[in-house]
Amino acid sequence: MNLHQFRFVQEAVRRDLNLTETAKALFTSQPGVSKAILELEGELGVDIFARHGKRLRRVTEPGREVLKAIEVIMREVGNLKRIGEEFSKQDAGTLSIATTHSQARYFLPVPIAQMRKRFPKVNISLHQGTPEQVAKMVYEEVADFGLATESLDDYADLVTLPCYAWQHVLVLPAGHPLSLLDRVSIEDLAPLPLISYHPSFSGRKKIDAAFATRKLVPNIVLEAIDADVIKTYVRLGLGIGIVAEIAMREEGAGSDLVARPVGHLFGQNVARIAFKRGAYLRNFVYAFAEMTSDRLTRPLVERAMAGDAHDYQL
Repeated sequence: MNLHQFRFVQEAVRRDLNLTETAKALFTSQPGVSKAILELEGELGVDIFARHGKRLRRVTEPGREVLKAIEVIMREVGNLKRIGEEFSKQDAGTLSIATTHSQARYFLPVPIAQMRKRFPKVNISLHQGTPEQVAKMVYEEVADFGLATESLDDYADLVTLPCYAWQHVLVLPAGHPLSLLDRVSIEDLAPLPLISYHPSFSGRKKIDAAFATRKLVPNIVLEAIDADVIKTYVRLGLGIGIVAEIAMREEGAGSDLVARPVGHLFGQNVARIAFKRGAYLRNFVYAFAEMTSDRLTRPLVERAMAGDAHDYQL
C-alpha cells in the first residue's frame, strides 16, 4: 500500500464517490483511480466501498474504519512536510488564511501588515468564503487556520479559540430620526426597511432571533455578505443597515453615515480562530495568532492543540 492509494480513497469520499471528479482533482485518469482503490482493498482484504457495477455507491462499515486510519496517516504526512519546511527554511514559506469577507476587509489588514514586517519571507494567501467553507478549508488543510464568527466551533476536528468580541451597529444616514433617540428598541426597527447580512454571516441569526423573541418579523429588504455593499445601499436610501461594528470604524466625523450601537438588542458575537486538530503549526503561525489577539499566546494555543479541555471564553 502507498500514499497514492490513500489519497485516491480520501479524495473519492470528498468528491461524493464520483471517480471522474476524483481523477480531475488529482490530475490523473479514472481507470488509474479505480485500479489503485481496488489494489488497496485487495491488500487489506476488505471492501472500502460498496459498488453497483463500476460505480461506488457508499462507504462500507470496514471502509469507515479504513478512512479514519487514512485521515491520521495523511495528517501526519502533512505535519512531516511542515516540520521539514520549518527547519529547512526557518521563517519562510506561505501562511494560508481562510476567512470571511468582513474579517479580510476590516480586521485582518493590521495583523497582516505586522506579519509582513516581522516575517518578510513569509507570503500570505487569503482564501475567502462562507463560514462553512472556512471550516472546510481548515479541515482539508487548504489553510493553516480559519477566522470567522459562525460555524467554526461546530466541527469536532477543529480546535477553536475566541479571538475578539463584537456587536452590531445600525448604519444610518446622518440626521436620521433614529440617530436622535437615546436608546433604539426592536419596536423602533420593526416597521423600517432593513439591510443586513445573509443569514449565514456575521451574527445575522441573532438579529432574527431578537425579533422573533418579541414576536416581530424584520422587514429585510436586501441581504448581502459584504458590509461595504450594505453601506452603499443605505446611502442610496433603500433602508437602515445593520452591520458589524468594525465595518463602521473607517467612517470619520464628516461621514454621511453614522453608527448607533445595538448590542443591547442583538447581544455579543465572538469571532473565533480555528486550527485543524493534530496539525503541526509552524513558528510563524503561532506568531500570527498572537498578532490577532492579545489573549492568543503561543502557550495557550499549544495547550488547546494538545487537547486541553478548558473552555476558552472571552
